[in-house]
Amino acid sequence: MAVLRASKQALRKELKRRLAALSAEEKQRQSLVLSRKLLKHPKYVSSQRIAVFLSMDDEVSTEEIIRDMFKRGKNCFIPRYLSNSSHMDMLEINSLQDLEKLPLTSWNIRQPSDDCSNRKEALTSGGLDLMLMPGLGFDLSGGRLGRGKGFYDTYLRRCSEHPKGKPYTIALAFKEQLCEKVPVDSTDVFIDEVLYEEQ
Repeated sequence: MAVLRASKQALRKELKRRLAALSAEEKQRQSLVLSRKLLKHPKYVSSQRIAVFLSMDDEVSTEEIIRDMFKRGKNCFIPRYLSNSSHMDMLEINSLQDLEKLPLTSWNIRQPSDDCSNRKEALTSGGLDLMLMPGLGFDLSGGRLGRGKGFYDTYLRRCSEHPKGKPYTIALAFKEQLCEKVPVDSTDVFIDEVLYEEQ
């Protein structure tokens, strides 16, 4: 277990180094390529209830995707992370204006406040069809290296217990985030597909 933890830490460090070397222009360029790719993806087109992460500076930007979801009348769910735990809920937002009014967290991303109780949570209101996954590193077998808090693995296990089951999961990755093999343990949930810019 300690060996696995150490190899995850070493890989996180290496991936953060790779991401820090990416220019803002290159991140924007790859984000646009991946957004266009996703918007044509059959799973995206056929999904109504979609969970999407609000991107941090070192992640693929999801701005275009969120804009498109509202344009197509899809239900958009975003994460609310509870600090000091691995608990996360996916809460519905109703418009871009609604999103822009949300408070900023210490990670500089918007999320509904802890005491917000009037939003629908995905699992108590019909489940999810598709979940877009962030992460630091991915391999093409579905291995994912997150930031070590376990938010997404814990949430996907909750999804598995929902009558609708686990949603289809797609990771959005810069080419620089692809790894030959991500070290995983029994608590890590594999993802269905990694979307990246192919050469």
